[in-house]
Amino acid sequence: MVKKIKDTGAEEKILAAARKVFLTQGMAGARMQDIADEAGINKALLHYYFRDKDKLFETIFLEEAQKFFPKINKIFNSDDALFEKIENFVHEYIDEMQQNPYLPWFVMNEMNRDPQKFLDKIWGNSNRPDPSKFLSQIEKEVKKGTIKRISPLHLLFNLLGMTIFPFISKPMITRNLGMDELQFRTAMEQRKKEIPKFIMDSISK
Repeated sequence: MVKKIKDTGAEEKILAAARKVFLTQGMAGARMQDIADEAGINKALLHYYFRDKDKLFETIFLEEAQKFFPKINKIFNSDDALFEKIENFVHEYIDEMQQNPYLPWFVMNEMNRDPQKFLDKIWGNSNRPDPSKFLSQIEKEVKKGTIKRISPLHLLFNLLGMTIFPFISKPMITRNLGMDELQFRTAMEQRKKEIPKFIMDSISK
């Protein structure tokens, strides 16, 4: 019985079900029974593949992190103009966070537990984000006089902070401002335009 289900892709079915349950109920609210029901299997079989909820959560979002960072690297290392690169970064990051809202929390928790082990898992030898070309590009634009004098490092920090912070602080923002999920998602879609515009306006001459 177990062998047959393995051969028909039960693990992929479980991961798809777990992703859906995590996204609708959150990590704290999700139960293994809910995931088993969503996957159409019994709880014993679910435990055969994944011993607990934490392991399932790690498997899903570790996979997402491994796919996401190479996309960011591709943007950093492209030959696009600086402002286009900033726009692409913001769009890619917000799209990813909208699709996987628990990814920032997963990254933060794993970084606090064992940062070296976690970074080795998601980056390996080839996926490490490398913003060196992006930073060098900023410096070149400053020297050419096409943008205001700004520290490339601080511009990167501004870009990261403005893009990531709303997702990390989402529970506080939505509660304090009385926002529902649709309102938050709409605001994040608007930030795809607002963040690049704010940064570009601040450094343009």
